[in-house]
Amino acid sequence: MTVAVFPGSFDPLTVAHVAIADAVRSNCAVERVDLVISRQAMEKQARAHTSVEARVATIDEHRMRRPWLRSVVTEEQLLVDIAVGYDILVLGADKWHQVHDPRFYGDSEEARDTAIRRLPGLAIVRRAGSRLPASVHDSVLDVPTEFRDVSSTAVRGGRVEWRAVPGPAI
Repeated sequence: MTVAVFPGSFDPLTVAHVAIADAVRSNCAVERVDLVISRQAMEKQARAHTSVEARVATIDEHRMRRPWLRSVVTEEQLLVDIAVGYDILVLGADKWHQVHDPRFYGDSEEARDTAIRRLPGLAIVRRAGSRLPASVHDSVLDVPTEFRDVSSTAVRGGRVEWRAVPGPAI
């Protein structure tokens, strides 16, 4: 079984998260997409607004219509550690830059490079304001451009039309 991991805070789950999961399933030939929530998300330790359990419940509501979607909770924080055992790592362009930042590896470029070599295949989602090097363009996931600006922060700020609600089965 080919499985993709899509780590995030999903606080709350947005229409973009669901569109990305749909795109990964259809474009990357995966049989399952795991939306993984870290109990202590990197650089967001004090910013969670919704309990992990409530976020998992929201993902599970979508699973009724998308049986290939799973919620997973982890203690891991680094994306390279969360991705262990998966076939594809799904991440936004902003997180791609985080994966390559040596400060997340004790400021060691060697530790960073070792960790990056462990990564599975990538499905990188373009984000507004984040540029990607030409070397990763083969890994860019085709997601409609209207989802590039969608953010959980904006939903918490009142953009209710960006909040994910369970939709039709796919």
